[in-house]
Amino acid sequence: MKLYPHNKLTYNPSLTRNIGNKILTVASAVFAAISFLPLLFVISYILIKGGSYINFETLILEPEPPGDDLLSAGGMGPAITGTFIMTVIASIISIPVGVGGGIYLAEYSKSGRFAQFVRFGSNVLAGVPSIIAGVFIYAIIVSTKILFGSMFSGIAGGISLSILMLPTIIKTTDEALKLVPDNLRRAAFGVGASKFTMISNISLPAAFSSISTGILLALARAAGETAPLIFTALFSRYYITSFDDLFYEMGSLSVLIYNFALEPYESQNQLAWAASFILVVVLLSLNILSRWINTLGDFPKNKV
Repeated sequence: MKLYPHNKLTYNPSLTRNIGNKILTVASAVFAAISFLPLLFVISYILIKGGSYINFETLILEPEPPGDDLLSAGGMGPAITGTFIMTVIASIISIPVGVGGGIYLAEYSKSGRFAQFVRFGSNVLAGVPSIIAGVFIYAIIVSTKILFGSMFSGIAGGISLSILMLPTIIKTTDEALKLVPDNLRRAAFGVGASKFTMISNISLPAAFSSISTGILLALARAAGETAPLIFTALFSRYYITSFDDLFYEMGSLSVLIYNFALEPYESQNQLAWAASFILVVVLLSLNILSRWINTLGDFPKNKV
């Protein structure tokens, strides 16, 4: 056995490969920082500028009609409420369908032709511009007045947002269930568990954190969308006071920002910045929460 001298094993910084490694490492770090800077600048600017206009009245009052004689543009209370309501409607539709579709793909169909078709459709739907979802619901629901004769409504807005949430939830559920070890399934079948029992007591708890992360990311996307709501929910300056109001125009933070940012009056522009602050805080909170849930682990300890 040939032994090499100790100095042959020491790190030599003058070697070409070590110099190249340092250069590429520094270049990677610089590019990573550059890619992060736009996000940092945008978020910082919105939080600083929008946060200066936040107060209690801004959060609860109704927005005022545009006018240069107004000292205040009012508030964004109805927009906050409308965003929450339409997101809840979208969740009620998309979460059961998306999770159920992911369970079918991962546990029943596996790699069949129909499963491949659904996965391909989900990938295509995830890349479709959000305005297409709004135009689709406008043609199917708004223009036909199929929802009890109503046109623009919070219900239509929620349905359009559910279309955008579906592909994320389906794909996340499918991939999360694929990561569950098959040994757990075999063990469940070995003690006489049915397919339904195995899925509900083994597969879903094991993939809970990953599925929850996908749902929160889908919620974050839906809460920040503007284009679908312009074609479906339009905008309203008033609070929701009854269930019937769901079938009429409904305000949202994203559309409020779009409308008021275009106004020539300073008070309306300030309200748009304040709404941007609230929306960014909500989106950041959902993303941070999703990351936190994802770090909890895939399988609860009390289930082991």
